Amino acid sequence: MSVVANAQDGNGTLLEKITLESESGDTLKQNGYVAKQDRDGTKVDTPIVQIPQAITVITQDQIEDQKPRSLNEALNYTASANPNAYGFDSRYDAFFLRGFQAYYNGMFRDGLRQYNGPSAWFKTEPYGIEGVTILKGPASSLYGVSGPGGIVNVITKRPKDENFREIEVLGGEYNRYQGAFDITGPANEDKSLLYRFTGLARKSETELPGYPDDKAYFAPAFTFKPDEDTKLTILGELSRSVTGGTASFYNPSYGARSDLYEGDPAWNDFSQNQGRIGYEFEHRFNDLLTVRQNLRYNAVDSDMEYSLHYAPGPDQPLERYWGHYKEDMKNFVVDNMAQFTFDTGPIKHTAVAGLDYSWARYGSYSATSLVSAADVANQPVPFTRGQELNQTGVYVHDQMEWNNFTLFASGRYDWVDTASTDAEYNKSKQRDRDFSWRLGLSYRTDWGIIPYANYSTSFSPNIGYVYDPVTNIRRVARATTAEQMEVGVKYEIPDTNAVLSAAYFDISQTDGLVYDGTFDEQGNQRQRQLDLNSRGIELEANASFDNGFGLIASYTHLRMKIEKGAEGTIGKELSATPNDVLALWGHYKFEADALAGLGLGAGVRYSSESYGDDTNSFKNAARTYVDAALSYDFGYRNPDLQGLTLQVNAKNLFNKQGTICQAGSCYRDEGRSVFGSLRYRF
Repeated sequence: MSVVANAQDGNGTLLEKITLESESGDTLKQNGYVAKQDRDGTKVDTPIVQIPQAITVITQDQIEDQKPRSLNEALNYTASANPNAYGFDSRYDAFFLRGFQAYYNGMFRDGLRQYNGPSAWFKTEPYGIEGVTILKGPASSLYGVSGPGGIVNVITKRPKDENFREIEVLGGEYNRYQGAFDITGPANEDKSLLYRFTGLARKSETELPGYPDDKAYFAPAFTFKPDEDTKLTILGELSRSVTGGTASFYNPSYGARSDLYEGDPAWNDFSQNQGRIGYEFEHRFNDLLTVRQNLRYNAVDSDMEYSLHYAPGPDQPLERYWGHYKEDMKNFVVDNMAQFTFDTGPIKHTAVAGLDYSWARYGSYSATSLVSAADVANQPVPFTRGQELNQTGVYVHDQMEWNNFTLFASGRYDWVDTASTDAEYNKSKQRDRDFSWRLGLSYRTDWGIIPYANYSTSFSPNIGYVYDPVTNIRRVARATTAEQMEVGVKYEIPDTNAVLSAAYFDISQTDGLVYDGTFDEQGNQRQRQLDLNSRGIELEANASFDNGFGLIASYTHLRMKIEKGAEGTIGKELSATPNDVLALWGHYKFEADALAGLGLGAGVRYSSESYGDDTNSFKNAARTYVDAALSYDFGYRNPDLQGLTLQVNAKNLFNKQGTICQAGSCYRDEGRSVFGSLRYRF
């Protein structure tokens, strides 16, 4: 945000600006819509354009301009990201990368994996983050257990060494009321102790009856820097959210959706209590050696009330059943690494060696009733299943620079032990072991053009159960493995804050997880395993120009082919995966003259036709949605109002509610949503 420090008389032309930015610039360096440097691709601070792999960064400015209400919404303008495969469903951050589901095995926070249970998922509050880094393609060679499509790493807001204060109130359709604050700065004169407190409270209804969107969120953070070579940052969170337990609409027949909402407003709360605590420690011994240890423990407890309709027989009226589902998910992860910086002749090395360990456990409990909501509410909720996972990994990475060449070489070995317990408390164990690696090469030309190529693999044991496509018997899921070949080019336009990129990728996956459109006795959609091939191209552009104009553009052409699966699906395309996706967002802020302080933003999101089931028996129609933003910074006209900004955002401006079907089950998109916010920074 920019505020006026001084202005000429008469025309109001700016002479000087004071910029107040909320991002810390700690692990992610960014400027407007353009990210400059990040640790995500290599675990060491590296210019993003030099990393020989496709990387997209959602910056703090993009989050502030678009005001996403969820991580899914934040991903709307990212190439090869599909966060809209289940229509409106604010219960989960459920997204796909390069055609592969990534919400179980691709979710990371601050560089550490964040395990989700079958239903107890950790939710991301966009107000509490300062950026999102999406690393495309397999990343197991450094990050261990993860999927073939890539990983999404959210970066928590961290303490700043300068004072920053922000309060914000927000209101909108469906009685949406929200208040938030963000306070950070040094706690002492020598700035050796920094703090940050971020909080939010929301009370809201939605377009669905009895489906709330309430939240209370508080995230404290502290940084201790006793000297220039040592830093300890502590990151925490406590939050509680309440959404609806049912987001679907009744499907009267295969591949068809009605406007009958499945939920019972009297029995429809999905409450989650979530917490995390962890730290990042770094010490630089000398020019050769720096050590880091990142650690986190987090837990989430979920309690879901849901209801669905069913037809007891042909030509009979619909009846309803009610369900009560509880789940708790806990995990711990620690990553120990040493960074070495040295030269061998003309080659400059930045190498990392590390050891990490993670533990995850979940337990689920379920009850149903054909009588009433009161009946299921009074029932005990018996144990249904659970799992515990222990993972240890060792890894090495070396990035070598010689003249304008950069070579990346990474290798990792993982040991994973999984213990599963069924409803009868029968136990089974599974051991998975695998080696994953990556080799990438980039070359920076004198014109700013950087071609690159890479080959990488992934390995991901799966938490939960699947149904065999032949026997239909439930079993523990096998580990998912994949390999990718990618070539691309990045262009950092000289003397301009703009980056263009293009990539071609080919990914083959074995034993991937997909939903099959059928449901078990607890109302959970069944998953099956199959082999997939993803092949496509990505084009992206990010720019923030000196004249106040910012641009985000992405295009993806993708073909997801089923190589091995259920009868009738082999050789077909995966459902709900459009071949062409285009997204374009532009934002312009007037910096001078009569309209100084006015900001205008608009975006369009297009998805082409896709298949509604894996046998490709019918198609989903193409969908196009428009978003918009309008803001005004009062400080441009009145120095006494510096830091005060009014903003209005509209999602799906023209209120189009399309249908998306996946594996034969169909969902409805959310309609128009408009809300306004008043923010004061000081």
